[in-house]
Amino acid sequence: MIISDYLLREKMQEDGLSNQKIRDILQKTKTIAMVGLSGNWYRPSYFAAKYLLEKGFEVIPINPNYDEILGEKSYPSLKDMKRKVDVVNLFQRADQAPKFLADAKEAGAKIFWMQLGIVNMEASRTASELGMTAVMDRCMKIEYARLFGGLTWSGVNTGIISASRPKKIP
Repeated sequence: MIISDYLLREKMQEDGLSNQKIRDILQKTKTIAMVGLSGNWYRPSYFAAKYLLEKGFEVIPINPNYDEILGEKSYPSLKDMKRKVDVVNLFQRADQAPKFLADAKEAGAKIFWMQLGIVNMEASRTASELGMTAVMDRCMKIEYARLFGGLTWSGVNTGIISASRPKKIP
């Protein structure tokens, strides 16, 4: 389902997802199960996980294609993880979001976070019915950098890509 940015922002405000609410979520979060985390360094999920690990979060990879990602044991599914988490962070297609809700609840997640580009109103409603807060179309890495420092006028400083011209070597 595609929703214009205006309607999406309006929906987020209705749900109380103000900057303060997102800040509170990030401050209370310690463990994140990242569903669809890729082991490929050039994938957005990898960048986000690496950044969040560096900021002190515990990131648990959920991807059946890897045994380990970023030095952390990877689990085939949320059910296989068999532990409690604060947030389930979803890197999956929007139409797949609802199928992860029951396992997210079972894992104790209070937050069901759907990454940039993932908007699923059904999943959002169901998450609320299950007692979870749904976050849609936002990146945890970007939100953390924006609200706690690290987001500059030129974007998120990953230290990998730079707009600076190389220095000339004499």
